Amino acid sequence: MSDWWKKSVVYQIYPRSFMDSNGDGFGDLQGIIRKLDYLENLGIDVIWLSPVYDSPQQDNGYDIRDYRQMYEKFGTMEDMEELIEKAHDRGIKIVMDLVANHTSDEHQWFAESRKSADNPYSNYYIWKDPKDDGSEPNNWGSSFCGSAWTYDQEREQYYLHFYDKKQPDLNWENETVRREVYDLMKFWMDKGVDGWRMDVIASISKYTDFPDYPEEPGRRYYTGFMHSNGPRLHEFLQEMNREALAEYDCMTVGEAPGSTSENARLFVDPKRRELNMIFTFEHMNIDRIPGHVNRKWALKPFDVRDLKRVMSDWQEKLEGHGWNALYLENHDQPRVISRWGNDTCFRKECAKAYATILHGMKGTPYVYQGEEIGMVNASYELDEYEDVEVKNALLELVEHEKTISREAFKRAVWNKSRDNARTPMQWTDGENAGFTCGTPWFKVNPRYKEINVEEALKDRDSVFHYYQKLIRLRHEEDILTEGSYRLLLPEDDSLFVYQREYKGKKWLVAANLTDVPVPGSRLEGILYPGYKAIIQNEPEIMKNGMLQPFEAFIAEEQL
Repeated sequence: MSDWWKKSVVYQIYPRSFMDSNGDGFGDLQGIIRKLDYLENLGIDVIWLSPVYDSPQQDNGYDIRDYRQMYEKFGTMEDMEELIEKAHDRGIKIVMDLVANHTSDEHQWFAESRKSADNPYSNYYIWKDPKDDGSEPNNWGSSFCGSAWTYDQEREQYYLHFYDKKQPDLNWENETVRREVYDLMKFWMDKGVDGWRMDVIASISKYTDFPDYPEEPGRRYYTGFMHSNGPRLHEFLQEMNREALAEYDCMTVGEAPGSTSENARLFVDPKRRELNMIFTFEHMNIDRIPGHVNRKWALKPFDVRDLKRVMSDWQEKLEGHGWNALYLENHDQPRVISRWGNDTCFRKECAKAYATILHGMKGTPYVYQGEEIGMVNASYELDEYEDVEVKNALLELVEHEKTISREAFKRAVWNKSRDNARTPMQWTDGENAGFTCGTPWFKVNPRYKEINVEEALKDRDSVFHYYQKLIRLRHEEDILTEGSYRLLLPEDDSLFVYQREYKGKKWLVAANLTDVPVPGSRLEGILYPGYKAIIQNEPEIMKNGMLQPFEAFIAEEQL
């Protein structure tokens, strides 16, 4: 099998927000097909498609009712097959989202399982009796707030759900469940799907003694790393590789919350035959206060040094032991230039600076829809958000526990909400940003008049054209896929600088990740006279001896 994914750039599509083809306000598969030429022009190699399966949409498709059918608003199976065929015609591969830790509570398996403890589907899910006082089996908490257990009146037992109560967790201890998952994977790969992004795959193995964990201060339920890295996780992944993946030339990337650069090797070392890559969350958590009662909504200031430390640690620890998945945005993460940058005075420069740092690293870069035009966070009123995570946190943290004020929570939502990435794609400056001729399912970001694809394609200095160049470099320059990585100036609080080296060629990747100029003298002894500029986001590198706000470049040392 080939390692084609090492030279690839992946573009994630969140289908409901990408392009609506029929005016119902909801993005769909035909909308994606209409925009394949745009993606081909950008230069990407792979589309990662967030779930398009039949679903009640309690968690925007991550609650699957039928893995072998399309959600009606997205289209039909014929539409999906057409998308695969037409993407392949353009040399673009399709990776689907495998959501196998849980299903919807409307899935046929769960409908049968809840009927009784002695039916054929009984142990497809995880059921436990109440404690003697009628309470939950243990103190495990849902990632969406509240208990991870819900009592079912029909079966008179609790079922486990690490996420919403309408997303019951599958019982991977049951071999029949695992066979069901492997069969549905082969069903799609036989249709031409080229791989899988595996949703919360590190959570599929549970501690089956169901222990209570130390309680968090001020909380009834424990929500720590018990969601990840259970005792049989790697056994299950190796079995999946043998039974479902090995016979296909496919790509796999696992979502692995709770994983570190050390245990990442267990997932991605080729000798272990598990996954090609995993998504780390370490760099995504550098702006939250660890262990705080308000969890992701407890913010601390962004520090460039933390970002460098985490991302460089993964570069160094996986060298020779596996492959990195490189990302700053996705459907669960806000827009990076609003989160850690400046999305007003220096929007374009900031977007290009973060892109330079990410795409200069070793690994497979992931671009989230709209990232390539510099889309930004939206600041809505709390009742305008759609995300179940925001709704549950508002109810629990603000209204019930009162651990955070409504205003502080709103500011945190503006910064960190998943909905920041889910506003409709901005295609034009026309009505509804060209996303739909109907009423959009979610409010369009009001800055679409200024930030849209049509504008970006006309502007030769746009974020889009910068991404185009970075993607072309990934395809043409082996130093990006094969070269070594060395972090420079680790304690500098403004600059992210590192060196790539391969077969005598040396590239310096540098960015000022602040909105103030930085003296170029900080690069003395690092950036040598006579360098060759490979890519830069300012007309002149270090004009007047200063790195401008969010200035970034890649330069080759001339030997």
